Amino acid sequence: MRTIKTLLAVLLAAAMVLSFAACRKPGPDANGEYVIKDEKLLEGKPTEGHNRVFYEIFVGSFSDSNGDGTGDIRGIINRMDYLNDGDPASGRSLGVEGLWLTPIFESPSYHKYDVTDYYKVDPAFGTEEDLKELISICHERGVYVILDLPINHTGRKNAWFTAFREAHQKGDVGNEYYDFYSWYDANAESAPAGRKFSQILGTDHWFECNFSDDMPELDFDNDLVRQKVIEVAEHYIDMGIDGFRFDAAKYVYFGDHKSSLEFWQWYLGELRGKKPDLYVVAEVWDGDGITDIYYPAMNCFDFAISQSGGMIAETAKKGDVNKFTKYVEEYQNRVKAMREGAAITPFITNHDMDRAAGFLTTANGAMQMAANLYILGPGTPFIYYGEEIGMRGSRGGANTDANRRLAMVWGDGDTVKDPTGSTYPASNQVETAAADQMKDEASLYTYYKKLIMARKANPEIALGDYKSLNIKDSKIGGFIATYNGSSVIVIHNTTGSSAAIDLSKITDLSVSEIRAVIGMEEATLDGTTLTIGSMTSVILK
Repeated sequence: MRTIKTLLAVLLAAAMVLSFAACRKPGPDANGEYVIKDEKLLEGKPTEGHNRVFYEIFVGSFSDSNGDGTGDIRGIINRMDYLNDGDPASGRSLGVEGLWLTPIFESPSYHKYDVTDYYKVDPAFGTEEDLKELISICHERGVYVILDLPINHTGRKNAWFTAFREAHQKGDVGNEYYDFYSWYDANAESAPAGRKFSQILGTDHWFECNFSDDMPELDFDNDLVRQKVIEVAEHYIDMGIDGFRFDAAKYVYFGDHKSSLEFWQWYLGELRGKKPDLYVVAEVWDGDGITDIYYPAMNCFDFAISQSGGMIAETAKKGDVNKFTKYVEEYQNRVKAMREGAAITPFITNHDMDRAAGFLTTANGAMQMAANLYILGPGTPFIYYGEEIGMRGSRGGANTDANRRLAMVWGDGDTVKDPTGSTYPASNQVETAAADQMKDEASLYTYYKKLIMARKANPEIALGDYKSLNIKDSKIGGFIATYNGSSVIVIHNTTGSSAAIDLSKITDLSVSEIRAVIGMEEATLDGTTLTIGSMTSVILK
C-alpha cells in the first residue's frame, strides 16, 4: 500500500511539473518567493506624474517594528520590499507607486484624526527621523509619500484649543486665539441649524464639533488660522512630502460648498506656489454632483463607485461593463475640463468602510474583477492595505470603525495587533497570510502584483486618452486608451461564460497581439476575433 501511494505521489508531482512547463508559470524561486517572469509584464516602468497606484496604510495597524503591538513608521520601512523594492522588473514586490499614511501626528486616539500637535510624530509611531528616512527610501524607489492632514478640526488637547478655551473663560476678547475656533454665544444667538456644538466650561459659549466633542472645528475666516495651517503643510513639504490627503474637505465651511471651495483654491494656490507638483486628493464623501464642486481646486476620491453598493462592485458581480466604462469616460472628461491635470481617484474601500472581501468573493472571481475594473483604468487608484490578500473586517453589531482597521495579516511573526475597540472575530479573518500568498502563484496577492505590472507595462492605460467601447447586446465592455500615438484596448468579461467578439465591429484599430490576460480564465486572438473567458480581462495592442 505504501508503494502505491509513493508511486501516485511521484506521478502527481510529474504532472504538476508538466503543467507548469506547458503554461510557462514558474513556481517559487530559491527563496520561496513566487517571482513573475512574464516578459510583457516586466517591460513596465514607473508611471509618470500623478497617475500612479497608491496604497493606503492605516499606520497603527500595518507593521510593528518594536514589539509593542502598534504599527509604526519603522514597520513601514521594514516592509518596503513588500510594497516596492525599487526594481519594476524584479517581479518580487507589489509594485505600488505611492503611499498614503493616515495621520501620524501626536494624538491621544488610536486613529490620530484628533491632532494634539501637528509638528510632532506621535511617539507610538516613531520619530521625525523615521519619517525622513521613509521619505528618502520611497523617493529612491520612485514612490510618493502623502500625509493625511486633518485641518478641518484639531484635537481637544491641541495647544491652539487650550488657548482658545482659556481666552473665553477669562473673557479675554483681545486674545489672538479667542476666535480661532468656530463658536457661538448662547446668550446672544441660537445654534446654527444642522451643526453640533459643545459648551466651553464656565461660559455660555459653545464651540463647533460636528464629528466629536474631542474634535473642535477651526474658524477659517480667521487669518491666523489660515496662516497656521499653511505653516503646518509647508513644514512637511520642506521635509520632502509629495502631497496630502485632506480629511473632511467639504466641512471647512459647514453646508457652504462655495466658501469651502474658495478656501481650498486659496490654500492650495499658496502651497503649489511652494511646490508646483504637489499631489493632493480630498475626501468629499458625497455624490458626483458635490465632488464636482471641489475639482477646480483638487482631485477627489470617487465615492460614487466605491463600497458594496458602488458601481465597481456592481459591475464585478456580472454587471454591465459598458455602463461602467461610459461612466468613467464621462467623469474623466468632466473633471479634466475643470482643471488642468485633474484626474479621477477610484477605490473600492478605505479605513472608514467595511472591507471589500466581505462583499466580493475571490472564489468566483468577483474580487479580482473589481480590482481589474479600477486598477486597469485612468487616474490614481488607491488600494487599502490588506485588500491585496483579501483581508476582512466590518463594523458589525459593535458599530465600530476599529473593525475596519484590523492588524495586517503578515504570517511571519509581526507583532502588530488589532486597534483598541475592535471586536471582529479572528475566525472570520482571511486564512492565508501575506507570507504564504507571496509564495503562491495562484494567490490574490500575486494577482494584484500582476495587475499592477500590467498597468505599468501598458502606460496608455494610466496616461492615455480614454474612450469607452460600446459592445451592443452584451455586458462585456471595455475602452481604448491612446498615449503618444500608441493605443491599447482593454476588454472586461464579467459574465458567467466565455464569449467571442469580432473586434472589427467595435473599433477601427488594427489589433496585432494580446499584451496580457488577467482573470479566472484564458483569452485567444484569431484574426479579428477575440475569445475571452468568464471573469477575465484582456489588454490588446
